[in-house]
Amino acid sequence: MSFPLGEALFYGQLSLNRESIMLRTLLLTSLIFTSTVYANPFGDAEKGKVKAPSCVYCHGTNGLSSNDAYPNLAGQSPKYLYDSMKAYQDGLRTGPLAEMMKAQLRMLNDEDLRDVAAFFAEQSGD
Repeated sequence: MSFPLGEALFYGQLSLNRESIMLRTLLLTSLIFTSTVYANPFGDAEKGKVKAPSCVYCHGTNGLSSNDAYPNLAGQSPKYLYDSMKAYQDGLRTGPLAEMMKAQLRMLNDEDLRDVAAFFAEQSGD
């Protein structure tokens, strides 16, 4: 089996100049950076916006509640939001509004919870 390109590189018949190496390094670095900037391990915020219509009645359109009885969700950690919703669903969170929250969240699956958490986490509350 023959590997012409590998052999050419090994024997110095094909060379990569400094500019070519720098360009390839820049390209690979930018691809890695871009994928980490836009990756959201908790879900899709755009889908979360669509899945959160009942949330806005108490927590506000952008996650800022106009009623002190309901916490602001805007800018919270997506993990905190997800864990809180999961705890309400599982009946682990208690309080005067726990049953209402459990009822609101009962139809959402794990992906839905992650999407909603991502949406509210990305809101600035302005």
